[in-house]
Amino acid sequence: MAKDLFSSHPPFTPPKSEEDRLTWLRLIRSSRVGPATFHRLMAEHGTAEAALDALPRIAKAAGVADYTPCSRDAAEREIDLARAKGARMLCFGTDAYPATLASISDAPPVLWCMGQRAPILRPIVALVGARNASSLGTRTARGLAEGLGHEGFTIVSGLARGIDAAAHHGSLKSGTIAVMAGGVDVIYPTENAVLAAAIADQGLRLSEQPMSVHPQARHFPPRNRIISGLALAVVVVEAAEKSGSLITARDALDQGREIMAVPGHPVDGRAGGCNRLIREGATLVRHVEDVLEVLRRLQDRPTDPAPVITAPEAPPRAADPPLEQRILNLLGPSPVAEDQLIRDLALSAAQISPALVMLEIQGTVRRHPGGLVSRA
Repeated sequence: MAKDLFSSHPPFTPPKSEEDRLTWLRLIRSSRVGPATFHRLMAEHGTAEAALDALPRIAKAAGVADYTPCSRDAAEREIDLARAKGARMLCFGTDAYPATLASISDAPPVLWCMGQRAPILRPIVALVGARNASSLGTRTARGLAEGLGHEGFTIVSGLARGIDAAAHHGSLKSGTIAVMAGGVDVIYPTENAVLAAAIADQGLRLSEQPMSVHPQARHFPPRNRIISGLALAVVVVEAAEKSGSLITARDALDQGREIMAVPGHPVDGRAGGCNRLIREGATLVRHVEDVLEVLRRLQDRPTDPAPVITAPEAPPRAADPPLEQRILNLLGPSPVAEDQLIRDLALSAAQISPALVMLEIQGTVRRHPGGLVSRA
């Protein structure tokens, strides 16, 4: 394989012009380029324009013939639609992009936003839970959201019915963020249309999905990692043993966030997930002061500087077919940590990174939140 596929390039810089933003959108909307692949390509090539130019060669080397990146016309249509709907683009690496979200390994390169900027500038707490919430659960969620908002925290949730909706209602006046599974202009469920309009007016709606995309089941797990990625901590109010809220909690753990949970009655199925989280070490929450105690401790901790993507120190060499096959031999349908893959192969990240990118483009490897990979 040609060595220049993964040659060294200048350090990463965020988009500074309309043309830069258009190129970023083209790259992330190109086939088989997800957030993790986007960041890898930017680290390798320095700019989205250079990455777009390299994509067909990388795809060809990976065995994908006639690969065509997202066209300029398609990206321009999405931008025009966003402007017509009143949405604005938020790009990774810019001053407005929240440092908490930028710290996760698969941070969204591009977000569409509708609403006010202020909520995303304050410290954020995620509040999530069951859709079929009990009366007590919704009152608890609303009370926690109101109390945390009063103390200067923004509440982020997923605009679902039940606990999510209660959290948004409780924090409308103080600041709330709704992370959408579909396009930022597509309200789901439709019963929350009035609430969504109020959030766009007083708070903030955001999504990494293209405009006007209707949410599908596969969109919700990536949405959840944004909810936890934005937050200093995640509070779960009512969650069954198998629920999307626990996916958010797992993402939060992978991202180094604090997990808190409101306990429930042992025979109530809606409390099973929360009780298990507490048993496994999550902070038990009785009232807002329990959450504030944890948040004060987090805010007193020294913080790491915001992450900066740079070009590799040394030009990584293109992987040969045996390495790609060794990677596939180690992977199965169950996701494993990329760090574990590196240890198993006894190679450097710089050697494995190009091979993983090629396998992702080829469609034989799938990326998951938290730095996990599996065989597609």
